[in-house]
Amino acid sequence: MRMELEEDSVPIGDEVRGACELLGLDPLYVANEGAMVVILPDRWAGQALEVIRSHPAGRMARVVGSVTGKTAGGRVVVRSALGTSRILDMLSGEQLPRIC
Repeated sequence: MRMELEEDSVPIGDEVRGACELLGLDPLYVANEGAMVVILPDRWAGQALEVIRSHPAGRMARVVGSVTGKTAGGRVVVRSALGTSRILDMLSGEQLPRIC
């Protein structure tokens, strides 16, 4: 499966973004407790957002990307606001370890 993620759509708090910049970390690789990713058909997105946002913990819920095709082994491509793209590789230990 190939997925495209719009980097500017990912809800990252100013505190987290600032700390990651200071420490040289990519916030997409840092453990994010309380966050979830839901993959579902486009036609269900509106209803899913409505349900998730109805809970206080879901107030920042949004669509951040899409499944764009099939790829052997899977791939996530991150698109920046500048129009550049990069592959989001599997974490290989150089960033903070997962603690959950």
